[in-house]
Amino acid sequence: MAKLSKKHKEALAKFEKGKQYSLAEAVELLKEISYTNFDASVDMNIRLGVDPRKANQMVRGSVTLPHGTGKDLRVLVLCTPDKEDEAKEAGADYVGLDEYIQKIKGGWTDIDVVITMPSVMAKVGQLGRILGPRGLMPNPKTGTVTMEIGKAVKAAKAGKIDFKVDKYGIIHSAIGKMSFDKEMIMDNSKELVSTVLKLKPAAAKGTYVRSIYMSSTMSPGIQVDLKSFTA
Repeated sequence: MAKLSKKHKEALAKFEKGKQYSLAEAVELLKEISYTNFDASVDMNIRLGVDPRKANQMVRGSVTLPHGTGKDLRVLVLCTPDKEDEAKEAGADYVGLDEYIQKIKGGWTDIDVVITMPSVMAKVGQLGRILGPRGLMPNPKTGTVTMEIGKAVKAAKAGKIDFKVDKYGIIHSAIGKMSFDKEMIMDNSKELVSTVLKLKPAAAKGTYVRSIYMSSTMSPGIQVDLKSFTA
């Protein structure tokens, strides 16, 4: 087992392990126990009572956070020449098709979001083994395969994030930065949880949301009471 640092031990001593805190209490505690010397990310882990191996229990979607993510996302648009100007005007960082497909095949993945259009998905599909494990593969359900390229780019730049339950039934997502004030972090976290609740599969039985934890980069996780999101 890895040895805990002095700062990590001090952080653990400030809250009760296993106790469910209200959202407001959790955010306050998080600000107390975050000890990095950089602007750490605020992360949420939502454990769901679903079996992601079954297609009818897969939970995936996207949400536009009210206050953004605090990160300037690098957006790649893979499109035909007639859509390139629209992508560039909307703020895409990289725009093209074949040259970027080859670049990605060569190992380049220095991007946060990939947006494309239906007519070129046959080509983009070749990148599934590279983009898929990194959560970068475009998908119609998350609005990243669309003819409305400009709209999709603006949404991504404004703080739209995609999420997907992993094989353990957990959704992991960054919802902001520790430099955000308390209300901003609370607003963003409520928006994510609200969206996940709306996506409950009809086939899911029993308790849908089993636990919610909030943490910052390198900090311990604090369990948050689901009721404080829905009150």
